[in-house]
Amino acid sequence: MSETPIILWFRRDLRLADHPALSAACAAGGPVIPVFILDPETEALGAAAKWRLMHSIKNLSQSIDITGNRLILRRGDAAAVLDRLIAETGAGAVHWTRLYDPAARARDQAIKSALKARGISARSFPGHVLFEPWAIETGAGGFYRVFTPYWKSVRDRPVDPLIPAPTRLPAPARWPASDWLDDWALGAAMGRGAAVLERYCEVGEATALARLDSFLDGPVADYQLARDYPARAGTSGLSEALTLGEIAPRRIWHAAQRVRQGGAGAGAETFLKELAWRDFAHHLMFHTPHILTRNWRQDWDGFPWNEDRHDPRVIAWTQGRTGVPFVDAAMRELYVTGRMHNRARMIVASFLTKHLLSHWRIGMDWFADCLTDWDPASNAMGWQWCAGSGPDAAPYFRIFNPETQAKTWDPKGDYVRNWIAEGQRNPPQSALDYFDAMPKSWQMTPGDPYPAPLVGLAEGRKMALAAYEGHRSAR
Repeated sequence: MSETPIILWFRRDLRLADHPALSAACAAGGPVIPVFILDPETEALGAAAKWRLMHSIKNLSQSIDITGNRLILRRGDAAAVLDRLIAETGAGAVHWTRLYDPAARARDQAIKSALKARGISARSFPGHVLFEPWAIETGAGGFYRVFTPYWKSVRDRPVDPLIPAPTRLPAPARWPASDWLDDWALGAAMGRGAAVLERYCEVGEATALARLDSFLDGPVADYQLARDYPARAGTSGLSEALTLGEIAPRRIWHAAQRVRQGGAGAGAETFLKELAWRDFAHHLMFHTPHILTRNWRQDWDGFPWNEDRHDPRVIAWTQGRTGVPFVDAAMRELYVTGRMHNRARMIVASFLTKHLLSHWRIGMDWFADCLTDWDPASNAMGWQWCAGSGPDAAPYFRIFNPETQAKTWDPKGDYVRNWIAEGQRNPPQSALDYFDAMPKSWQMTPGDPYPAPLVGLAEGRKMALAAYEGHRSAR
């Protein structure tokens, strides 16, 4: 047992239960100093992601208060902030949960090396994914490039047991100074959209645990089919909580496994598969970090995508006025709630990259600014998968037709009516919320006529296939 403080550096692990770094800090027996650092990497988050982070930090701070401790907030370069905190508190160790994107890895490796050189213990722990990216290997010893064999490899692999949340978090004799969360103004970039987003936001560890229980108590049984209907409450809604670490993936895995073994069958199996898909995205980001910025498949370099972010058709796509109802409904759902149904994500991504022949990076960056559940690995892999340039990608000729997709997955038009006000005599509040959330400069009103399609769906498909054939023959 030691009386030397340990700094617990929170990042995307904003919870108390199932937290290996926190558990190890408590087991040491000395004071624990919980810290969240607003460093340049975190400041670079998109508007909605930063707004959502603000609420999660606030919730975590309240949870830590209950344990008899407090969350310290500091702003600046992470290495410099930690150095100052060590000098102020006499801390002998720093603990954190690992992240796997290139920027986080470079930062963390530099900090770990510098601290160890000074005799300070620096320990990183698992917890953000189910399986460490380097721990899952093919039979030949390399990493997986295709999801199906990856899933077969991890499906029955043991997952670490759960860790209870501490009821008491040993506090230092004197707390270091802390910034005020409001002074960080993390929600400033949201503008007037913040007030709308607030209505759709569910924050914190307790809320995430309750959502998991509610989902596994019933909806999971129909998940295999219901998850594709965007107007139904057929999904868990846990993506925000997962990306910020308000709930541990292992918690979800163990709970879903119990339900699967208890008779939920195909629904629970599919749900577990989606959780593994998230891990697969991190697996690929770790082994092939260029997935975040460049075509994962180099044979796509030189494809004639439009890269003009100011193209009027691209702007219409971002604003949800392409004239294709399913696409526009999805883009408005994103702007109002900070989330988008997964079936809809595939459709809007296909429309941008294929019908409009615009680069997947444009869509990926727009999502990064608008998603409250933004995750670097999942966002990049999803966009590249839909564009055709990514791992385990659908062939480029698999082009989603929004009209046939709507007939299949929104047969009564409920999803479209939920989010598009134009043409409705009494549009629902969700559709009206879009006009309160958008910048006034967009100059849209519910009474506007609905726009004509930017491109005919058959025409857009032909142009996409022609571009693909031209690129392939030129290679």
